[in-house]
Order: sequence, then C-alpha cells, then structure tokens
Amino acid sequence: MKIHVLTLFPEIPRAFFENSIMAKAVERGIIDCSLINIRDFAFDKHKSCDDSTYGGGAGMLMLPEPLSAALESAGVTRKEGNPAGSGGEIKRRQRVVFPTPSGKPFSQAYAYELSREEELVFVCGRYEGIDQRIIDLYVDDEISIGDYVTSSGELAAAVIIDAVYRLIPGVISSESLDEESFSDGLLEYPQYTRPEIFRGEKVPEVLLSGHHEKIRLWRLRKRVEKTLRVRPDLVEASLKKGVYPEETAALIEEMKNGLD
Repeated sequence: MKIHVLTLFPEIPRAFFENSIMAKAVERGIIDCSLINIRDFAFDKHKSCDDSTYGGGAGMLMLPEPLSAALESAGVTRKEGNPAGSGGEIKRRQRVVFPTPSGKPFSQAYAYELSREEELVFVCGRYEGIDQRIIDLYVDDEISIGDYVTSSGELAAAVIIDAVYRLIPGVISSESLDEESFSDGLLEYPQYTRPEIFRGEKVPEVLLSGHHEKIRLWRLRKRVEKTLRVRPDLVEASLKKGVYPEETAALIEEMKNGLD
C-alpha cells in the first residue's frame, strides 16, 4: 500500500513511519510512505498556509491553494472524474481521507475497508480545519477517531494509519488478528506472562494446565464477561447483526441472566 500524508509538520508522522512494526513494513516493501509538506506549495515568501475565515469567527483556516497543489503533487485528481491511463484505461483515484471531529466514526470495520485500498492520501488539518472546497473537490472520507477535539490532524491520521496498515497481509501474523478486540464482536481476553507470581498475584491456574480446550473456554468466557461489563452496546449491536456463533450467543445469554 502507498500512503501519502499531507502535513504542515512532517516530523510528526515521520517518527511514526520510522519506528517499530511500521518501519519493518516499509523496509520490506509492504508499505510505501510519502510525506508531503504543504508549506512547500505556499505562494508567498512567508510560506503562509492559513488565513481568517469569511463571516468572522475565532481561529484561522488552512488555505485551499497550497492544499490543492499538495494533493495534486501526489497525483490526486478531483472527484468529478478519473483520468485515462496511458493505455486508455480509466485510472482509479487515490482514496483521500481527512481526519476531523465532524467525520464518520472510525471503527475496526472501517479500518478493514481502508486496508483493501492500494493507495491512501491523508490530509492533516490544523487550526480551525480546512476550506470546505477542498473537501468538496478532493476528499472521499471525513473520519472521526472519537468524540473529542485534538489540535493535530497528524495524530488522528497516525491512529487511522496504524489501525489500517496492520491489517494488510504480511505486516503481522493472521493469528495475532483473530481474537483481537472487535474482530468478532468481543473484546480481547486478559493475558499473562512470566513471572508466574507477581506481587502476590498468580497467573490463573487454567493457563498453566496445558489443557487447550479448557483454556479456549476460559478465554471465551473472559471475553464475554469483559465485553458485557465494558461495552454492552457492542454486545447488543452484534447480537442484532447475528455475528456471534451459537456457543458465544449462549454464553452471553447465560452471563446476562447472571447479571440481572
């Protein structure tokens, strides 16, 4: 996957791409990243990228001209039509993502959807955001990472990218993804490592038993227990969608009755 990040502060996403699992994915050629400094496309000697808003109000807004030039430098075209490729075929547009508190809520399902794209372009806002005409002309997805506001679009973009790239085949093992939180309508079970006893707290006996079926059932029960306690809304939504297998649904019903 090719990922472009348009930003006024490229040093922030650069640290993300140069460390940990992401750095390994880039080194192995699974991820190709491009950091585009929006200031490089400003017109004046001061490299101005913001101005006051029409109609008044607090704060400054990112200018459309540098943003549009930065987008087009990444090969992004306007949404009204896709250009023809060299062989006459229709060239697919890159999917353009704008992280914003006023966007559609981000979710694991959304991350899976984005992970199937060949190319993603992230527009990192600052100040009061970006000119609406950039959104109308170029942006495909306005995504919110939660019901709160941050000053950095770079941080929100990093959250989305991190959730997306790890789902791409080859980045991490598929086994690691199978029982993660939200993978099947349940949160993840608690996990333990050495030492066996830490500050008087012992690892649950079942995990030391070597009995795979008992361990599986314990983990399933713990997943259901935690999801009912922390995210009952997730349980109800998943029940309505019918995503749970019969064993899980029966356990949920049993444990819900026990909570009544």
